[in-house]
Amino acid sequence: MKLIRFGQTGKEKPGVIINEKRYDVSKVVKDYDEEFFGSDGISKLKEYVNKNHDKLTPVGDDVRLGPPLSRPSKLICIGLNYADHAKETGATPPAEPIIFFKSTTAICGPNDDIIIPKNSKKTDWEVELAVVIGKKASYVEEDEAISHIAGYCLHNDYSERAFQLERGGQWVKGKSCDTFAPLGPFIALTSDIPDTGNLRLWLTVNGKMMQDGSTSNLIFNIPFLVHYISQFMTLLPGDVISTGTPHGVGLGMKPDPVFIKEGDVIELGIDGLGTSRQVAKGYK
Repeated sequence: MKLIRFGQTGKEKPGVIINEKRYDVSKVVKDYDEEFFGSDGISKLKEYVNKNHDKLTPVGDDVRLGPPLSRPSKLICIGLNYADHAKETGATPPAEPIIFFKSTTAICGPNDDIIIPKNSKKTDWEVELAVVIGKKASYVEEDEAISHIAGYCLHNDYSERAFQLERGGQWVKGKSCDTFAPLGPFIALTSDIPDTGNLRLWLTVNGKMMQDGSTSNLIFNIPFLVHYISQFMTLLPGDVISTGTPHGVGLGMKPDPVFIKEGDVIELGIDGLGTSRQVAKGYK
């Protein structure tokens, strides 16, 4: 069972994918939010689906998929968490995780258009594995971290490099523009992704492979990240941690950086977490 949200932007309903088919579960689940994840909603939903599978209403493949969860309290990102990516940007691999935030207003559906921000000249891509918190986490030990995770999803951590690196202050300015956080197509539960240590993740621009890496090259693995972040803040159910990107971002291209332009098609995927596709549109 995978978790999806479907329908028009701002009016999404919760659903599930079972055996590659989509179903509506909005009669029993209000939304995939903090309340759902924090009240053992996944177990209750699994039980309901197992008992009522034949009665579920199908959802057509032509219906838009929205982000697979609603209004997380935090979208936390980890910077330079692949050694090859740190190298291509000229940075020293960090001794401790680099933490920054991405505004939750950047969240959109997996196949929604990416809107190049007003005055942007350096919009870039980053395929990332995102972690969805399932249980409140504060001062969690590393060996207990997995029990606080609900599942995982695909994330393209779009970045405007001039806003991020040339305008002073923190990275968040270059990370938080509208449509800069397409999530999904679905949340895969932890039971379906038992090992996050060797997943392929890739990204193409206009059909050309730009990123092709593996989570085996993470500097800080997922259990450690949950443990580490929980030493500094409480992670709430439904919060998202985006765990970093491998080499191949536009900023690191040699001899000259490459950035997104209007009309570009960006496609990406991770083993077990599906694929997504965004078309770049200009700001209007």
